[in-house]
This record gives sequence, structure tokens and C-alpha cells, in this order.
Amino acid sequence: MQNLRVSIVQGATRWHDPAGNRAYYGALIAPLAGTTDLIVLPETFSSGFSNEAIHNAETMDGPTVAWLKDRAKTLGAALTGSVQLRVGGDVFNRLLFVTPDGAVRYYDKRHLFRYADEHKRYAAGNARLVVEWQGWKICPLVCYDLRFPVFSRNRHAPQGGFDYDLALFVANWPSARAYAWRTLLRARAIENLSYCVGVNRVGVDGNQLPYSGDSAVLDYLGQPLVALGTQEQTATASLSHTALTAFREKFPAWMDADAFEWRA
Repeated sequence: MQNLRVSIVQGATRWHDPAGNRAYYGALIAPLAGTTDLIVLPETFSSGFSNEAIHNAETMDGPTVAWLKDRAKTLGAALTGSVQLRVGGDVFNRLLFVTPDGAVRYYDKRHLFRYADEHKRYAAGNARLVVEWQGWKICPLVCYDLRFPVFSRNRHAPQGGFDYDLALFVANWPSARAYAWRTLLRARAIENLSYCVGVNRVGVDGNQLPYSGDSAVLDYLGQPLVALGTQEQTATASLSHTALTAFREKFPAWMDADAFEWRA
């Protein structure tokens, strides 16, 4: 199986400015054309993490989804990140996973951030998503989901193998809780015997909350392949499925894991 090239894009998202953010992130990812397989943007990359952004939530046929499709096709890579999207009477913090052929898969954030009253404005998702891309199984999740390890647990079926090879978290995780972000990303990689990617934003948002970035690509030991600092930055890492498989065979902790089924 081929390596998976993953590019993480740590940007200073503009506040309540979808068009400006499409232009901003478009410029950051343009140089990645032909050099990567998967590009990861932060949570709510079109507006910033805001309860008020709900009033201008787009739909699945709106300009941001169209932009993601266009960029994925042009860059020859899958593109993912979350956006506030309206479906009927509800608005979801929806992670979109868009491939160059125009296919769109999505995951609606399950755990809404009660501390910031996200649960009072947005609707919660009820199902996990695993996407297959370039032969890799990828489980994309959103920010606060990182704190709930049961939901992201990587199970192993005797005939079907592991649920996923890569756990992916997009976030707007403020600096005040940066230690938790760094620690939990490593824990998710280690306990799930998988690669783990976390992409956070930088800068200061419209609520005057600072963000320290700390985006990272971690291997199955929790060791960083890429670790970003506090500035706007884009970086690419190559993930080896051969190395991952060899580690799982050498260190079979999954054989001693507890069996369970997750319920909403």
C-alpha cells in the first residue's frame, strides 16, 4: 500500500468572513498542487468558531462546498475541514471530506462544546464516519470530540481488521487549554495504534480568544512527524502503512482490548 501524504494547514481564520477565508486558505493551499494526497483545514475555517455565525450558515449547495470541490479537483487531493451548514431547521458543525472526483462525505460534530454554549445553537451528529482514501481508512472528528475516547476508539474485528488507520481532528482549540490539546492528541494515537493528525488555528478570534496552533502529525507511538508552533504554517508528512502494520503485529495490544458497541 502506498504512503499517504498529509498536509496540515494552520491558519488565522478571518472572523465571520466566508469569502475572505476562501481566498485566504485558497492562497495557503495553492502551492500544494500535485504534492499531497490529503489537505486538512481547521474547524469552522470559513467563519471562526462562533455561535453567531449560525445566522449566516450556508447549505450543502452553497459557495463553500462548491469551493472545496473546485479546490480538490484543481489540487488533485482530498480536502477536509468543518463549516457551519444548515440542513432543514438545524445547523451542524459539519466536517466535509471532499475528493477530486467531486464526491462529498461528511461528519456532523457529535460532542458540542457546552462550555461555550455550542449545544444551545447547533444540532449534534449521531454517527461516526470512516472514509477510505488512497487505500487508507480515515476517521475524521471535530475539536471537542478529542476529549471522548470511547467515541474515537479504534476497534479490531477478526475478519475486517481495524476500524481506521488515521484519526483526524480539526479544531479551534484556545491557547488556555493547549496542554490538553497536545496531550490528548498523543493519547489518541497511542491507545488506538494509529496515526493521528490534529489541525488547530492560530491568531485571535472575534471573541478575543487567542489560539496557539500546536497542529501536529503523530505516529502510532505518539511521536511527532510534524509539530507546528504558533504561527501561520503549512507542512506535509508522509505516513507509512507498512510501518503501521508492522508495529501492530509487533505490539498487539489490540488483542487485549475490551469489546463494546458505541450507542448514541
